[in-house]
Amino acid sequence: MALVGRKPEIELLKSLENSDKSELVAIYGRRRIGKTYLIREVYKNKMIFDIIGLHNGNLKDQLQNFTDTLNAKPQYKKTKISRPSSWREAFILLGNYIDKIKNKQKKIIFIDEFPWMATRRSNFLMWFENFWNSYCTKRNDLIVVVCGSAASYMVKDIIKNKGGLHNRITQKIRLLPFNLHETKLFLESKNIKFHLYDYLQIYMAIGGIPYYLEMLQKGKSVSQNIDTLCFAEAGMLHNEFNEVFTSLFNKSEIHKKIIRLLATNKGLSQKEILNKLNLKQSGYTSNIFNELLESGFISQYTPYNKKLRNSLFRLSDEYCMFYLKFIEPNKATGKGTWQKLSAKQTYKVWSGFAFETICTKHIQQIKHALGIGKVFTIHSAWKSDKAQIDIIIDRDDNIINICEIKFYNKTYTLDKNSSKNIENKLNSFKEITQTKKIINTTLITTFGTKTNSYYLNTIDEELKMDCLFQF
Repeated sequence: MALVGRKPEIELLKSLENSDKSELVAIYGRRRIGKTYLIREVYKNKMIFDIIGLHNGNLKDQLQNFTDTLNAKPQYKKTKISRPSSWREAFILLGNYIDKIKNKQKKIIFIDEFPWMATRRSNFLMWFENFWNSYCTKRNDLIVVVCGSAASYMVKDIIKNKGGLHNRITQKIRLLPFNLHETKLFLESKNIKFHLYDYLQIYMAIGGIPYYLEMLQKGKSVSQNIDTLCFAEAGMLHNEFNEVFTSLFNKSEIHKKIIRLLATNKGLSQKEILNKLNLKQSGYTSNIFNELLESGFISQYTPYNKKLRNSLFRLSDEYCMFYLKFIEPNKATGKGTWQKLSAKQTYKVWSGFAFETICTKHIQQIKHALGIGKVFTIHSAWKSDKAQIDIIIDRDDNIINICEIKFYNKTYTLDKNSSKNIENKLNSFKEITQTKKIINTTLITTFGTKTNSYYLNTIDEELKMDCLFQF
């Protein structure tokens, strides 16, 4: 399968091949996001050493895996090496192997699931630091890529390392799920072609995780695919919620409790979350929030005109939202469930919230469609006792876009009550914030809006779902 999407990441990785020094690249992101595939596809013709750490492997296991990887190289076809007794010896062997390769092009060393190799009391990180500082930096023909799903480890111990790797990382890549544009490209590469509305429905259920998207079957409708993956007892995503957290975090129960709490709230402060879960503020709990943020499960935003200390958290992972709302409560019903559930009012209400989350993630596409792609903006949300606005785009050109978001399976009609509701939001916002800026009401819909008197009197600009699919 050809590599699709990831254009900025691909351009960055390829540019390193023209560097005049050795490069140390740290790439991280949640499980099944496509980190390994990206590196192997971009560098497949120049990879000289490619190893993946063993999950739950001890020091002996990791060193044996390292030895087996070296012994598979043509240079050791006749004379096999024995398993080293330490990582010090292992990295000396790796240096000796690199010295045997005489071509002048960039040579790629890929250490996947790096955190798994750093077993307790193994001194793996110390000797890797030594390998980079004493060997790699003396050459100009190496690209060393370290990769891991344990986002907290990758950020704290590699990117923000205060020891031997301090300021040594030359490039870092946080790999996030596909956006809608990349999701469409990915599925089209598999000859799965839907309407834009169908892509949105798929995205709401499983998000832009390449591994999940890979499971969709050509020839099946959106409902059939979701039923097969999520509601059939043998469906690949039937129990993924527990599996993904267990694989990413050593002690995942608190992580899941936070996710469950945020699934029923649009925004909570860290203090509110801890109070509701009877937890205390500590370095341990702060680290859990960082892990969830870095892995992309939750997002943090500052409400309009508030300071950073007033920031709120919201659940931003589509699959988690869908699992907790629909899959988990209906596990016993089996295949065929989704075709029934998706016709109920519960789904219609939920899909509106899910569409808001997707629009928030695609704020750059919205800005581009509004013609303000190069204008400095701050996007946020706003809430008072009288009203709530989910997306506010505060522009540096003296305008604020108040976004009203509607997810419908047909052309939306703005009626008297809806128009009045929008006007009340605007009046409350102006009254409470005392803003002097011009307010533009922006309506974001799926299939557009019928033009009537309420529309003409209330809406300044309208965007359709196709703008979210732009690069």
